[in-house]
Amino acid sequence: MSIAGVVLAAGAGSRFEGSSHKLLADFRGQPVVVHAIKAALGAGFNQLYVISGAVDLETELAEWLDAESDQITWVESPDWKLGQAHSLQAAVAAIKADGHGSFVVGLGDQPMVPTSAWRSVGASRGAVTVAEFDGKRRPPVKLEQEVWGLLPVDGDLGARELIRSHPELVSAVPCDGNAADIDTKRDLKRWS
Repeated sequence: MSIAGVVLAAGAGSRFEGSSHKLLADFRGQPVVVHAIKAALGAGFNQLYVISGAVDLETELAEWLDAESDQITWVESPDWKLGQAHSLQAAVAAIKADGHGSFVVGLGDQPMVPTSAWRSVGASRGAVTVAEFDGKRRPPVKLEQEVWGLLPVDGDLGARELIRSHPELVSAVPCDGNAADIDTKRDLKRWS
């Protein structure tokens, strides 16, 4: 069965103080989210979905992703204000419609997760596989079709809730890289 990649990038980034959205902030010469998208693209999934909401990323990132634009399926999460679960469900709906059997989901505000992590998680076997960075479980996470119905449908919960409530379904893959989020200007300065 085919496998999709998903970059969740729909939230408001409300903890980031500044005139621009955190995903569009410059991080090592590119917007934060471009690093995540390019890392996921490099993993070789059958299709890559970028879930947006608060910002029209397709328009904002056109110049940064021009060469890759035909490899990205942009999905708007209409209920992004209601929490991450709604953005994740928007991804699941698009993936189901396109007939993929599993997907690997990561976050747009994790620019230091390398392609190798996306690829390792994607190549894993098991119902739910999570990346492990220095002993800590963080996205990206692979979800087989059999567990999609267990994902939260409301609130600010994502795959973490499934991992917490069904540990018997979860395996971990050690990965290189850094899974730090860029949530604040302080985070941006620390990791730049």
